[in-house]
Amino acid sequence: MVAGTARDGTHASFECDPPQLRQVAHRAHCSRSTASALHGGMLRWFEPIEPLLTESNTWSALLADLGAMFAATAAVPHWYIEAHQFRIDTHGGVGRPTPEGAHRDGVDFVAVILVNRQNVLGGETRVFDAVGSQGVRFTMTEPWSALLLDDARVMHETTPLQPLEPQSLGHRDTLVLTYRRDGFQEP
Repeated sequence: MVAGTARDGTHASFECDPPQLRQVAHRAHCSRSTASALHGGMLRWFEPIEPLLTESNTWSALLADLGAMFAATAAVPHWYIEAHQFRIDTHGGVGRPTPEGAHRDGVDFVAVILVNRQNVLGGETRVFDAVGSQGVRFTMTEPWSALLLDDARVMHETTPLQPLEPQSLGHRDTLVLTYRRDGFQEP
């Protein structure tokens, strides 16, 4: 995981015909302007995710199994997947996981998996109905807790992090996987 402020991290892209998964050449990440007011329409380059991870059987099974589960819900035979590893730290006193606030990712489905959380307060996840005011709030505290989102139906955000012990740096590591049926997002 790469330390830093929100959205620093690593990235990789895949195509999936469950159970087959194929990594594509390293490419820029792009969000649509309608999905992200902060980064929409921009090509953003991240360091690639380490091959030791992306070439593992566990990684392939995770991405393909999620693809199969989402395909059972949406009857999509082919997914375009983007994987992001994010470390949000409390350097400077506050870490901002979603500086853009409540948002959608402009995809079909999103999986947010908590990998690790150390010496932080905050980081409350908020999920809202995209067309109403209904929502839920909770804090992911256990490693490998996962949140699965239908991106067309909800908006989501995570509140800022503060260090639990002010003299020590804290961080929150997540793996965010997005599944889209219509190709990778372009500017």
